[in-house]
Amino acid sequence: MQYIIGIDIGTTNTKAVAFTTDGKVLGSAGASYPVFADAGGRHELDPDQLLSAVVSALGEVRGKMANGAGEEGLMGISFSCAFHSLIVIGDGGKPLTHAMTWADLRPSAQANALRGSEAGDRIYRHTGVPIHAMSPLCKLLWLKQTQSDLFQRGVKFISIKEYIWWRLFGKYQVDHSLASATGLFDIRQLQWYPEALALVGIQPTQLSTPVPVIHIETALLPEARRLLAGGTGGAAGEAGSGGKGEAGGGASLPEGLPFVIGGGDGAMANLGSGAVRHGETALTIGTSGAIRMTVTRPEDDPQARVFNYIMAEGYYICGGATNNGGNVLQWYTDRVMTDGRTTGEKDSGEDDLHRRMAEADHIAAGCEGLIFMPYLQGERAPVWNADAKGVFFGVRSVHDHRHFLRACLEGVSYSLYQIGNSLVETVGPIEHIYASGGFTRSPAWLQMVADIFGKKVHVTGAADASAIGAAMIGMYACGLIGDLGAAASLVTIAQTYEPNAALHAVYQENYRIFTQLYGRLKDLM
Repeated sequence: MQYIIGIDIGTTNTKAVAFTTDGKVLGSAGASYPVFADAGGRHELDPDQLLSAVVSALGEVRGKMANGAGEEGLMGISFSCAFHSLIVIGDGGKPLTHAMTWADLRPSAQANALRGSEAGDRIYRHTGVPIHAMSPLCKLLWLKQTQSDLFQRGVKFISIKEYIWWRLFGKYQVDHSLASATGLFDIRQLQWYPEALALVGIQPTQLSTPVPVIHIETALLPEARRLLAGGTGGAAGEAGSGGKGEAGGGASLPEGLPFVIGGGDGAMANLGSGAVRHGETALTIGTSGAIRMTVTRPEDDPQARVFNYIMAEGYYICGGATNNGGNVLQWYTDRVMTDGRTTGEKDSGEDDLHRRMAEADHIAAGCEGLIFMPYLQGERAPVWNADAKGVFFGVRSVHDHRHFLRACLEGVSYSLYQIGNSLVETVGPIEHIYASGGFTRSPAWLQMVADIFGKKVHVTGAADASAIGAAMIGMYACGLIGDLGAAASLVTIAQTYEPNAALHAVYQENYRIFTQLYGRLKDLM
């Protein structure tokens, strides 16, 4: 049986999925790693721990295939990776910094200064990336202005996946998808955008060579081949769960095995969810959240509320991401709802959250007027303000902990609905919603999203949409499927949530207030 291993390198963990050409998941594995964060807005990952996690997850899933006598069907390995990361590379390819992630808010002053300027507007129109602290463009401005010595020592400025790729093949290459989310890349000309580079003061040679998402390399470096054969990361630090070195007892990868560079995680999630045709929309809630519509060409929003990133040649995703998704629930249950107990006395994290969400589901839609603006980590779309703050509004004596938790769920959903409305105004109506991410384990939250949007929400059987999407790109690159449109037929709809018109009307009233609150409070933030 022929299959591709798709690897998704995320903000908190890396996942590997063995996906067949007839749409079956043969096995999956994962490895986690720590996030380095502080109150000053820092949010970083260790590049070598990320490499260890990739090696570990790949080794474990290969071990499962070998134990099932199926590894001979491996046709290639393909990648997905979180957008917007930045690593400064010095002489000899040595990382001078950790990887700044999309959640790093330190460049907010630089973003605020550029957003709304004529240069900022031109950069948005050419690159498709709204001006925000998340973008490598603003990260580079921050480095240049606050750590000029480090900036000057930078030989290359690259992303997480580019570092992994360089360690595997000794080449600095970046796929068009990841490049399209940097704020430095012209998404129509498919080249680095001169005005953006001049603004930050770097040369094209300090960036990787852009290549299509179907670009293939086969000649692993000898060190990389030994590393992958071992199945465990030999780099500094330890990847977390799952790295057992089960790569078929240390079996080497086949000579000439295609490695496909793949794309960014949001674009791969659309593909892996089956949202391939124009108007089909993927909604993801994991640590953060996003809603993205697949389109055939980039569409500029006059208000610069939505992004345009490349999925593959002839395919773009238009949409927006929120900084605040499942992390809001983690904050509420871990920091607020302690019930006077210590961490050691609480239920296991997931059990505790499921119990509390079940309690919150007994509260009527609309939370009896309680509304939450979930901007705990600033916000991306549609307000693009790293200084935005969270707010509970409408608190009354009838509200208890269940109302507050439900308001958190509704607030995250309202944020995505607001992004969805910006998307509709820019590119047209949403036809179908395909859900992915950790929130798909909650039927109550899925039904809430269906009711707020007034749209059917389809849940696929995919183990991980971004990793599945990477595998599909790999199939396309290796000639196993004829076009990306055919990839949608590999996705199985496991369940569909129908919207409730009466509840949609209830939510609309709270949403009307939600949309006004930010405008009235933003100056105080």
